[in-house]
Amino acid sequence: MNRRERRAAGATGRAPTSPSALCEAGLGHLRAGRLLDAQLCCERVLAIDPDCADALHLAGLLSLQAGQYDHALEWVTRALRRDTKPDYLATLGAALQQLGRLDEAFRAFDLAVQLKPDVAEFWRIRGNCLLALKRHSEAGQDFERVLALAPHHWEAAYNSGILLHDAGRLEEAVARFTLCIELRPDHALSWYLRGRSLNGLQRFDEALADNERAHALDPDDADICNNIGGILLMLRRDAEALGWFDKALGLQPDNFGALRNKAVLLTDHHRFDEAFALHARLQVLDPGNAGTEWNLSHLQLLTGDFEAGWKGREARWRVAGLSLARIQTSQPLWLGKEPIAGKTILINADEGLGDAIQFVRYVPMVAALGARVILMVPGALSELLANLSGVSECVVIAKDAPPACDAHCPISSLPLAFGTTLETIPSAARYLPVPKQTRLETWQNRLGPHDRFRVGLVWAGNPRHKSDHNRSLPLRALSSILDCDATFISLQKDPRPDDQAVLGERVGIVDLTADLTDFAETAALIACLDLVITVDTSVAHLSAAMGCPTWILLPYTPDYRWLLDRDDSPWYSSARLFRQDARRDYAEVIDRLRAQLIKTIAAGRDRAVQSG
Repeated sequence: MNRRERRAAGATGRAPTSPSALCEAGLGHLRAGRLLDAQLCCERVLAIDPDCADALHLAGLLSLQAGQYDHALEWVTRALRRDTKPDYLATLGAALQQLGRLDEAFRAFDLAVQLKPDVAEFWRIRGNCLLALKRHSEAGQDFERVLALAPHHWEAAYNSGILLHDAGRLEEAVARFTLCIELRPDHALSWYLRGRSLNGLQRFDEALADNERAHALDPDDADICNNIGGILLMLRRDAEALGWFDKALGLQPDNFGALRNKAVLLTDHHRFDEAFALHARLQVLDPGNAGTEWNLSHLQLLTGDFEAGWKGREARWRVAGLSLARIQTSQPLWLGKEPIAGKTILINADEGLGDAIQFVRYVPMVAALGARVILMVPGALSELLANLSGVSECVVIAKDAPPACDAHCPISSLPLAFGTTLETIPSAARYLPVPKQTRLETWQNRLGPHDRFRVGLVWAGNPRHKSDHNRSLPLRALSSILDCDATFISLQKDPRPDDQAVLGERVGIVDLTADLTDFAETAALIACLDLVITVDTSVAHLSAAMGCPTWILLPYTPDYRWLLDRDDSPWYSSARLFRQDARRDYAEVIDRLRAQLIKTIAAGRDRAVQSG
C-alpha cells in the first residue's frame, strides 16, 4: 500500500475498495477537515464509475469548501441528474447562494425540505436563505421549525431571537435569548441582545444586569458600553450614563449610537451648544441619516429655530420605526409653494392625536387660499373635526380609501407650508367647533349642580411613548391637590393598575371615562369644566384648543412644541405651563400647582359671591 492509499484508508488501516465505501470514507475525511484524503477517495470512485452520484456530490462539496462555487454547481448538477437526494439539493442551494442566485437557492432548499421535512438542518439553511432574501417573517417560521425538531439548536434560537426582537415580539425574544444563554453562557452578544429586549419591555434593572454581564465577557465592545449608558439614561442615572457613552467613544470614537445618545443626554441637560456640535459630527459620519435630521429638527424647534426645524421634520418619512400614517396617493405633495385655488387638497393626520389637534388650526388658512379641503383623521377625531371651519369633507384613516384630490399635505407639514415663525403662529383663543348643545346638556346633567370648582385631570400618557417615563405620573403623585376645595373629574382613559386602585380609594374623583367614546365626547365634558390639569398628552391639546384654562405639567426638557423658559404657550393662549427645574422633581412642580390652584379656586368663589 503506497502513502496515498494509506491516507485514503483512514483510521482502520484497510483501504475501502467499493465506490460506496470510498464515498463514505471521503465524507468522513471531509467532515474531519482532511480535504486531501477526501479528494483521493473521490478521485478513486470517479476512476471506477464516472457517473457515481455520491462521488459527484462529494466533488461538489470539495469545490464548495475550496470556494470554487461554479465548479461546485457543475458537480452537484451532474449528481442530481443521477439522483434527487435532499443532501444534493442542499449542496446545490449552498453553491447558488454563494453565487448570489438567491431565488434559485431557495427553490433548491425548499425542495430538500419537502423531501425530508424531519431534518432540522434543511430548515436551518432554508431559513438562512430567507434571511438573505429579507423574507424575515418566513425565516422566523423556519427557525421555529428547527427548534421544534432540535430544541437545543443554538443558531436557530439566536436567529429567532433577533427576528422576534426586530418584529417587536419582545417577550418571545427574551425567551429565545434565555435559551441561547443556557446553551452558551459565555456568549456576550446573547446577554447583550436579551438586555436590549428587556430594555424594550421597560424592565430596565434586568436589562442593565444583562448588559453588565455582556460587558464583563467582552469589555472592548463599544456597542455594549453604549447600551449600558442608554439604560442608565432611562433610569435617570445620567452621570453614570455619560460615563458609559464616553467609554464607548473611547473604544470607538465614531460610534454612531454613542454619539447620538450622548447628544440626547446633553440636550436633556440643556447643554445645547455641545448637543448641536455632536449632531454636526453625526451628519459628517452619515450625511443622509434621517434619524439625525429628525432629532436635530426637534432641538432646533425647542431652541426657537423654526425655519430649520420645520424643514428638518420632513425627514420623518425616512426614519425607520416611526409610527406614521402614510396615505397612498399619486398626487403631488403641497408644501405651500404652488397655488391651490380651485383645487381639492387632502390633508391627512400623519402623527399622533395631539399633533393632529395642534396643527388642524391651519386648515381654515388652507381653505382661505381657495382650496377645497378634505380632512383625513383617525376615527376618534372624525366627529370632533368634521365641522371645523374650512373642512369640506372629513374621512377616516384606515376605514376610507384616500379620496380623489389634486394635491395632499400631511397635517404636521402645515407649519412648514405656511413658513411658521414664533411670531406668526396662528394662535386663536379657540379654534375647535363648539360641542353640540345636546351633548353639553347631557354632561351637565351627569355632573350635577355646578356649586364647586370643576377640575379635569389627566396624569398619564401613552405607556408605549419613548418618553413616557418623563411625561407620565402615578395618580398618587397628585394626592396633595386632591384635597383642594374642588370637584375632580377624571379624563384619564385606560388608567394603569396602580392608578385604578387609587381611583377606587379616592371617592372624591368623579370617573365617567367609560362614556368618553371619542374626542367629541371628551370635548363636551371639558366644556363643562373650569380647568383641566394634565401632563403632556392629547387632552392637553384638546382642552387648550377649546379655549379651556389648561395647566400642563412638563418635564425639565419638554417636547419641542412647549419651548423653554416660559410659563405660557404661543400655541395656546389658555395654557399655563408648570415646568420641572434642573432637579427634575415633579413633587416641587405639584406644590407650585397646588398653591396656584388654591388661589384660583378662592378667586372663583369670590367672583361667585360678588355676582350673587
